[in-house]
Amino acid sequence: MGAPTDGKVSTIQATSIGSDSANLIIELEGRERAAKQFPWYYGPTYLLFWVGLFFAVVIPLFQAVPTALKIAEESASPGKFVAERAQGILLSISQMGPRVVGDHVNEVTIVEYMLAEIAKVRSAMRDDLFDLECEVQRVSGSYLHNGLVNHYQGVQNVIVKLSTRTSNSSSYLLVNSHYDTKPGSPGAGDDAYMVAVMLEVLRQMAISADLFLHPIVFLFNGGEEQPMLGSHGFITQHRWSANCKALINLDGSGGRELLFQGGPNHPWLMEHYKKSIPHPFATTTGEEIFQAGLIPSDTDFRIFRDFGVVPGLDMAGIYNGFVYHTEFDRYTVISGGALQSTGDNVLALVQSISNAHEMYDTAPYSEGHSVFFDFIGLFFVFYKESTGVVLNICFSIGAMLLVCLSLWRMRKVSGHAVGTFAGAFGVQFLLALAGVVLALALPLIMCVLYDAGDRTLTYFSNSWLVIGLFICPSVIGLILPLTLYLTLRPSEKITHAYHLQIAGHAYCVLLAVLCLVTTALSIRSAYLFLISIVFYVGALIINLVTRLHCRGYYWSFVLGASQLMPFLYHAYLFHMFIVILIPMVGRFGVTTNPDTIIAVLCAFGTILSLSFAAPLINMFRRPKSMLGGLALAMFVFCMISVSDVGFPYRPKTNVMRVDMMQVHRRFFEHDGSMSSENSGYYLHMLDRNKDGPLHDTMNLTGLTRLGEDCDSELMCGIPCYRWCSARKEARWLPREEPVQLPYPTVLELVNKTVLARSDQARLEFRLSGPPNMGLFFKPRSGVKLLRWSFAQGMLDNPARYRPPLQVQITYGIDSTPIEFYVELSKDNGNFDEPVCELGVSGHYVGPRVERDALSEQFLATLPDYTFSMQWPSSYARYVY
Repeated sequence: MGAPTDGKVSTIQATSIGSDSANLIIELEGRERAAKQFPWYYGPTYLLFWVGLFFAVVIPLFQAVPTALKIAEESASPGKFVAERAQGILLSISQMGPRVVGDHVNEVTIVEYMLAEIAKVRSAMRDDLFDLECEVQRVSGSYLHNGLVNHYQGVQNVIVKLSTRTSNSSSYLLVNSHYDTKPGSPGAGDDAYMVAVMLEVLRQMAISADLFLHPIVFLFNGGEEQPMLGSHGFITQHRWSANCKALINLDGSGGRELLFQGGPNHPWLMEHYKKSIPHPFATTTGEEIFQAGLIPSDTDFRIFRDFGVVPGLDMAGIYNGFVYHTEFDRYTVISGGALQSTGDNVLALVQSISNAHEMYDTAPYSEGHSVFFDFIGLFFVFYKESTGVVLNICFSIGAMLLVCLSLWRMRKVSGHAVGTFAGAFGVQFLLALAGVVLALALPLIMCVLYDAGDRTLTYFSNSWLVIGLFICPSVIGLILPLTLYLTLRPSEKITHAYHLQIAGHAYCVLLAVLCLVTTALSIRSAYLFLISIVFYVGALIINLVTRLHCRGYYWSFVLGASQLMPFLYHAYLFHMFIVILIPMVGRFGVTTNPDTIIAVLCAFGTILSLSFAAPLINMFRRPKSMLGGLALAMFVFCMISVSDVGFPYRPKTNVMRVDMMQVHRRFFEHDGSMSSENSGYYLHMLDRNKDGPLHDTMNLTGLTRLGEDCDSELMCGIPCYRWCSARKEARWLPREEPVQLPYPTVLELVNKTVLARSDQARLEFRLSGPPNMGLFFKPRSGVKLLRWSFAQGMLDNPARYRPPLQVQITYGIDSTPIEFYVELSKDNGNFDEPVCELGVSGHYVGPRVERDALSEQFLATLPDYTFSMQWPSSYARYVY
């Protein structure tokens, strides 16, 4: 029999269960009556507490960096990284301006500067203890990456090997960064920042009296942005590459460096990171997001891993994403404290790994992946993936058993039937599931509505808008089902406090199920669920042992206190992801609604941070009023977002990216005649707003979407540059006057030979032009590409790589014309008729390349809140 609705125990019930138990029930239900819901006006204070905790603890710790050490203080702190010296190097490099492969600044100026800085290190080095070797590598090669072949010649690397005179180790530690930049960018954050760090680390290692076991190779590579040519040239061809047994790769856009890739396998590297790093900043989740291809970027780490099989640590600065690859990536955006933080970490890590006994033979230590993360920058946690599986399973199952014990305890104390509590738990589990679904769905609905109204990216310049646009709806969705149920439920057999406690149990079981499922799928980010489960289990054990479990709402104080750590961690982690990804969604392309990415991040962060804390608003009276308050806050934010505050872009700080080429096109037929010649502007739009914001200041009459030409013309008839997969969504604006190019891009057919087998032919070509050129091959029907001068990967896998096939050609210091051949087969053996279409592009991307006057006038009409990575280019289509 259930308890009467007034909370008293009936005489029949007391008689049926015995006087001792009846007395216990009377006592506990008396306490329940004494533990009324708290006054409603404490509810807003409770919610504001979590908001205050975020701004008072999470934000300061996320932004915390040490004080920059000055050169004058070096004598008092020997062996410490000196940020002021690194700042001087950073300033000198960034003042050189853009450093594009093939340009004089990248091939001569910066190389001479690097050699001069290395000479300074040599003069200060303890030459009684150390040897220093330095050389400039010039390398050529070809490889398949990201759906195209990269073919390069004369790319340069500056390489330094520092070793102790007494060392006999043949295992080297490789430390890498790059000094080249994207066109138009001074590249202070990407990657002069890390070059400066490496030079100062090299100096500190060379002047120290502390010896190390293994030689250290510092690779300053000159071709990462093209992409990753310098690292490929080093790891596949340099004489020291085979000795490199571990890697520290440094990249990014400045600021605190995030460790976001490790291994693969080799957890010993994480052990050295843990014991040496003074300012830890790392997450397994970042690694899994990056390796899933959700980040529109890549690093040299991939090349060392795939072509050199070198395990390592990949670290990248995560600040300054809004100016990344723009002209605003300047010295002024890099703080001395950030340099000090990164320098301290890299120096400590180099010292640790260069003395690692595992370096002698790394093979025995390849023991699987790691789970790793820092706790709000205070300390670092890592364990092997196998250990993580055990922890996830044990805590998840243990949590479920404790929930069962808690429900049994409630049943025993209250005297109700087992089915009463089983049914209540089932209902609460469904409510918890509904809350999670709504927490995800409501922010996504906001995305759909804003996208339908052409209001995407409203938070791009004012990221605080995500609080009202996505976080408030997510909080509402998380607690709405439970709140409605507790305020409208028809039966009160189980007390309100018990219902609220069971709701927490339901969330715990739901997270445990998610933890088990993600573990079964080998997703190491299951540790996120584990953190929430561990602290909830801890609170539940305390409440069971102290019997606060059955004393009204007293258990909620323990539960609330237990959620401080999970809240701080999850809020810190997802704040980091939002800081990283909001700038990135400005270059996710036009086909993806970027708001969905930010909304999902906000929703997951809300669920993991507040899944146990948010439902406790039902301890207070009038919880629906608090939901109404959240809805009002959401409405206010929405009104702000549709005002000028919500316009996405701001000059210099939060720019709209528009890649633009001034193109001269020619189309040649099989007989050599030119069937068409024209010019225009090729606009590659990088975000969801497409060309809409440009119409305010630019005359775009005649602008068309290139998708209309893509079925009839090879590569849509445009000189796309690497990002060719999005060419159908690009824009073309014709112009009457031809684009003037600095010098021509010339393709010559040197020889055409029908081979001994009459169904095969060989075409030999010579190509000359600017340092960046492209080739596009499209065989006609019945024709197959068999072999060519470039990497064979595409031709060996025709099922995956379908025509047109793209080859990107880059030269550095060596501008000798490129000679290549193509061998084809044809079903009927007739090579007097067309067999292949060949597109040729030339990209004049150097900072000293002049634009014609009409192009300059057109570029001047770009809105002041845009940045255009732009250059003159040519395109020619031939039929052979």
